[in-house]
Amino acid sequence: MKGPIEAQLFINNKFVPASSDESFALHSPYTGEVVAKVAEASVSDVDSAVAAADAAFRSWSALSPIERGKPLKKMADKIMAFKSELAELEALSMGKPISAYMDAGYAAVHFNYFGEAGYAQGHTSLNTPGFLNMSLKQPFGVVGIIIPWNAPLVFFSKKVAPAVAAGNTVVLKTSEKAPLTSWKLAQWIEECGFPPGVVNVIHGHGLISGNAMGLHMRIRAISFTGSTRTGRAIQIASAQSNLKKVVFELGGKGPALIFEDADIEAAVQGTEFSIFWNSGQTCMANSRIYVQESIREKFLETFKKAASQRRMGDPTDAKVNHGPLADKAQFETVLKYVDIGKESGGKLVLNENGTKANATAEDLTVHPVIFTDQPEDSKIMKEEIFGPVVVINTFKTEDEVIAKANDTEFGLYAALYTKDLERALRVSKKLESGMIGVNCASPQGSWDLPFGGWKGSGTGRESLLESMDHFLETKSIYFKVTGIGG
Repeated sequence: MKGPIEAQLFINNKFVPASSDESFALHSPYTGEVVAKVAEASVSDVDSAVAAADAAFRSWSALSPIERGKPLKKMADKIMAFKSELAELEALSMGKPISAYMDAGYAAVHFNYFGEAGYAQGHTSLNTPGFLNMSLKQPFGVVGIIIPWNAPLVFFSKKVAPAVAAGNTVVLKTSEKAPLTSWKLAQWIEECGFPPGVVNVIHGHGLISGNAMGLHMRIRAISFTGSTRTGRAIQIASAQSNLKKVVFELGGKGPALIFEDADIEAAVQGTEFSIFWNSGQTCMANSRIYVQESIREKFLETFKKAASQRRMGDPTDAKVNHGPLADKAQFETVLKYVDIGKESGGKLVLNENGTKANATAEDLTVHPVIFTDQPEDSKIMKEEIFGPVVVINTFKTEDEVIAKANDTEFGLYAALYTKDLERALRVSKKLESGMIGVNCASPQGSWDLPFGGWKGSGTGRESLLESMDHFLETKSIYFKVTGIGG
């Protein structure tokens, strides 16, 4: 990389500095060097982006789905052509190893799918005598999209693609921790054929630009992925402004239940990857593992061995599969929880580099941390850590482990391992979670099934088949027609 990247705002198909000329430095979480200078969007910049989107809405929504789909499919092609560069940008900005970068393929699937599937469907009814009635699905207008830092390209694609395919125009705010892949995609928006104002990309901190979006009267819907705390703030802002529709995919504290008849090697492989993939910085991670007592020692020994084989280092090195945490704030948060776990009565069975991570002050890598026998009411069992920290506790009976698994305000992704099909179905039904993996763990999912959580883990669902509905209003029209019967 030749010097820091200059990442400006992208409004009305033009890159512009922040109206205040303010910016912030983005540091590599591995080397500590400044990798980018990023424009800090102000409230005025949010207003400008919304105005551009609002002006573009009428002509964009009037296009056929085929015409709206053309630039989406071109964006898919650009993403795949530059997938290596996109992987490097995320390694630089938030430390995701390039060896584990699946995000470009994920994004291309979404842009390709919604490039062809943007057909909103209402329905008709003759069930009222004397009437031909119908419902219509129509776009909101300007929608706000706020994406997280742990998988920015994934969330850019899974939200922007259905929103614009439905006929909306978009103001997207990146996370201040990982704005670079969104900045790169913004360079291709005009080239791909999106008219000015259809997709606007701004950067900055939530308390400024994110709050302005939540309160904005001309933004009619917001899709947000991030922390439950921030989701609550956005919902309050919606209530204080125009009661905009909100779709949330929020935090998690995923349980994994390992029954004594499970394939232990498969269970370890799935759960170890789930919690330590992306250094534990994923809402779906199974950070609580419950193992039936009779197989505890074998499972724990196998799990420790797998975790110890993770390869730390420079996330731009293809041999590395465990990179640093996204920034110093996240690093310090994770170390705080490690200290809490040490004090809460459980056992620390793996933490190779103590509480200081690697030796250099710049490298924010935390090696895998494994606790056992933690009290169920301890903070590290109740609160989302968002780092490579797992607790492995034991259980005796099915009813006991279901109660423990459900004793949380989160409900995003749960997993269970057993060879007993009846038990798998019975337990899956009782677990309070939006997604269940049977003999598999997160991030395993399905393109065509709903993605989202129960309780404090979110509202609404996303998927290839579900997402577009969130960006459409429903209208009923009643036609009184002489001579039509029931």
